[in-house]
Amino acid sequence: MLLNFVHQPADTPYRASHAIFVLEGESHRYEAVDAIPPALRARMLSLRGFGQDNMLVDAMLTDGGEAEIAIERLMALPSVAYIQAHYATFGCYAARIDRN
Repeated sequence: MLLNFVHQPADTPYRASHAIFVLEGESHRYEAVDAIPPALRARMLSLRGFGQDNMLVDAMLTDGGEAEIAIERLMALPSVAYIQAHYATFGCYAARIDRN
């Protein structure tokens, strides 16, 4: 199913919603600590680092198989509070990555 999801609700120029694909019949969401879901590993990702003020700080394009390295680089920036992952080709929102 194709749904619309508000993934950046803050009142900033980056306020955004976009299409997400949901498997019909799926009954739970993926939640994990220090783990990247297989769906993210299989694709090219656009990782966007946002500050506490919900403004874009930095961004990286990475192969999903190397996502840990890119996530670590973005999280090494003190100004990055969280990361949004998007599938790079179609730009669909995929996940939010928060600091522990």
